Amino acid sequence: MAAEQFRQLHAYLDSQIIGQSQLTKSLLIALLADGHLLVEGPPGLAKTRAINALANGIAGDFHRVQFTPDLLPADLTGTDIYRPETGEFVFQQGPLFHNLVLADEINRAPAKVQSALLEAMAERQITVGNKTYPLPPLFLVMATQNPLEQEGTYPLPEAQLDRFLMHVEIGYPEAETELNILRLTRNEERKVAPHTPPTLSQKDIFAARQEALALHMAPELEEYLVQLVMATRAPERFDSAMASWIDFGASPRATISLDRCARAHAWLAGRDFVGPDDIQAVVHNVLRHRIILSYQAEAEGTDVNKVLDNIVSKVAVP
Repeated sequence: MAAEQFRQLHAYLDSQIIGQSQLTKSLLIALLADGHLLVEGPPGLAKTRAINALANGIAGDFHRVQFTPDLLPADLTGTDIYRPETGEFVFQQGPLFHNLVLADEINRAPAKVQSALLEAMAERQITVGNKTYPLPPLFLVMATQNPLEQEGTYPLPEAQLDRFLMHVEIGYPEAETELNILRLTRNEERKVAPHTPPTLSQKDIFAARQEALALHMAPELEEYLVQLVMATRAPERFDSAMASWIDFGASPRATISLDRCARAHAWLAGRDFVGPDDIQAVVHNVLRHRIILSYQAEAEGTDVNKVLDNIVSKVAVP
């Protein structure tokens, strides 16, 4: 039952977000793996529209926060409001208490705001004063970054980057795809045959997560998954040239994320087991933001995607 509803949701997302199949699938994987998503791409590529469409297809609420240099932590978490009629302070919830949160241009906010978001992402709670408030059981943050304009930005610290389940890079569509986008938006303005989104309950989402966790993964594949992460920490074991490209490898959280994402990928494909292809399909998005390249790699023009390609080619597949 849950599998069919997820297929309908995936079809709905692809009908609304044309030409960004990687983004729509990554959103569903994040939803299944109970993680957060960092999306990097130029403006106008339907990042906001994507998570808005996801919110339309599930029984949950959505809030968008535009991150700016003058944003305060209380603008995310909420604050205590004094009620003169009762003489008491009452907590007023902020936008983090929604099920789906879009943190638009996250790197434009200062460190204090990012640390408030970090607690919410990591602990699923926020603290105001001496009180701690739990966030909803269904809680997903999709943060965006613009790679073209870096002036006046605050780069995310490595600890916060590691809290994101995946880092997805998206680019401009092809000409044919852009033509379909043009026709879709025109029909929407004319109210021509609007797509009806499915309604996926939170109960179904939690059930689907348990089904994905129960998928069979052979011990040899578990070892393969671990070796992919180990290759980022001890690259000299696999390639002497690669050893000079990596300063710091991925944390154990990367291993857990890779396992969860591979299981979600296999479940979405309708399989009851995880194969090597499932791991390889998500490894770039899971490890991309967890590797710190050396100065030599940057000087040679080697980016993190090339490093990950090399790791996948060097680590033996069982």
